[in-house]
Amino acid sequence: MLLAAACASIALGTVLQAATGFGFSLVAAPLVFAALDAEPAVGLLLILGFEVNLLTLGTERRRPRPLRRAVTTMLIAAAPGALLGVVVLRALPEVALQVAVTLGVLGTLVARQVKTAHVPAPLAGFAAGALTTSTSTNGPPMLLHLLGRGVTPEQVRDTLTTTFIGLALIGAVALAATGTPALPDAALVLGLIPAVAVAHLVGRRAFRRLAASDHYERVLTAVMVVAVMVGLVGALS
Repeated sequence: MLLAAACASIALGTVLQAATGFGFSLVAAPLVFAALDAEPAVGLLLILGFEVNLLTLGTERRRPRPLRRAVTTMLIAAAPGALLGVVVLRALPEVALQVAVTLGVLGTLVARQVKTAHVPAPLAGFAAGALTTSTSTNGPPMLLHLLGRGVTPEQVRDTLTTTFIGLALIGAVALAATGTPALPDAALVLGLIPAVAVAHLVGRRAFRRLAASDHYERVLTAVMVVAVMVGLVGALS
């Protein structure tokens, strides 16, 4: 039952990520960490997140508009952060990592509401790198950086998507270089890859409507509220 719930959260996270550029790991990670050991949970989320973001950039009939300088700066800063994240992953028990996921999402939600947080790109990248290899919930610091710059929904989505692809590669290299056993079950991966592709199609259609409306930030806030609730359930179960 727990694994089925984790698979459902992956599908929901894929829809939200395709629609907003954000939310895959925040929604999926709490239950995936509850259903699997921490290392294969990170590996599974890296693989499927990589798929989601490749689909986002490669299957839409529009030219992506990422902020190239922000992407470059955050990825350079993410490399040392990813190594720190591996240390955290190997040192903390699964319950502590689940709590860390929830607290990180909650902190981001609070920071967005008070609207005082301004996260520089290097700090956002370093934090995202550390989160990539520890909890896989690497979106919040980058989202805070982008929202603090007042960029458009399309630029937020495209910048996050491009950076997520780079972070997946950096995370995979960091895990392999440190000998961390993060490979998930092959049958599980093969079963989820087509499900993620279908969920992405649903989310892609939703993005067209969101980008043209004034509900974009409300949806992002709702995603984080759901993530906090799911994270609390996963940590207490």
